[in-house]
Amino acid sequence: MTSLITSVAKGAIAGAAGTLAMDLVWYRRFRQGGGSQPFIDWETSDGTEGYEDAGAPARTAKAVAGMIGIDLPDSSARMANNVVHWVTGVAWGKGHGVAARVAGTVSPVLGIGTAVVAWAASYAVLPKLGVYKPMAEYDRDVLWQDLSAHLVYGAVLGTTYRLISSRP
Repeated sequence: MTSLITSVAKGAIAGAAGTLAMDLVWYRRFRQGGGSQPFIDWETSDGTEGYEDAGAPARTAKAVAGMIGIDLPDSSARMANNVVHWVTGVAWGKGHGVAARVAGTVSPVLGIGTAVVAWAASYAVLPKLGVYKPMAEYDRDVLWQDLSAHLVYGAVLGTTYRLISSRP
């Protein structure tokens, strides 16, 4: 049991590293598109005033909270976006840790697989919550932008997991 807990903890760390890497990809694209907000402001959703202008993580929080009878105020959108975004990245990392333990491998390729599953799951679940449109309604460029950012997440996730797993 201890080794499973260790694998999950390593996965959480690797998931955080992957999330940061993915965010850096998105931030670079934001800047290339003319955005000027400093990284920390962009990363923490500065300027988000409500759920209408919030990212998918915040809208997911709002939808899930609504399903259990909680109405989140607009003032919570920025925090919800950050919490759900980071919790999701870390949670997929934990899942990666479990998969690595079960598969008996620390291959970075497993990180790519985790990322592809996470990406596909978002297009399976989030349309049902009203956060995304069905996958077929997105053009290939939008899907590629999202998938490629997830592939960076997976590469960093898998590599970080391998690096921290090889330490004595």
